[in-house]
Amino acid sequence: MKLSRPARRAHLVVHVVASAGWLGLTVGLLALGITANTTGSAAMVEVSVRAMKLFADRLLLPVAFLTLGSGLVLSLGTPWGLARHRWVWTKFWLTLATTTATALVLRPGVSAAAAAVSAGQRLPDGNDVLMGPIVSLTAYVFMTVISILKPWGPTRRGRRRREAAHRPRTAGPAGV
Repeated sequence: MKLSRPARRAHLVVHVVASAGWLGLTVGLLALGITANTTGSAAMVEVSVRAMKLFADRLLLPVAFLTLGSGLVLSLGTPWGLARHRWVWTKFWLTLATTTATALVLRPGVSAAAAAVSAGQRLPDGNDVLMGPIVSLTAYVFMTVISILKPWGPTRRGRRRREAAHRPRTAGPAGV
């Protein structure tokens, strides 16, 4: 599948906007988590955690899936390919891992913290209110850096495809 230039550009815009949105949501979650963990006001803790729950429940997974889907379309519809370059392959697996962690760890951690705060309890020690956004933000910044720098070169599959494309083709029998 080869995307036309307008389709490729449209998918690239969607991917960059979704990725930036995911990064921005994570920065917001981190700011709210820091506020919840450092303020002395119970009301501020509750407001911060409730806002985190809203972001986690309504925005994170749709933006994560949009980022993952648009990245897959771009990788499969352009010469970069999904498994031809190490940086693309690394981004794919990190995006898949962070999407899974968002669904299975970050969202339940934020929900548990919101339930505790709503019940008048303190934030549980070792909760995911801070660790989830810190890990996610680190992964997203790393993926942004490798998207720009495109390090490491092609994978073995990418090298084989490149070598096959540059081999001179032998002509068939004349007159056939």
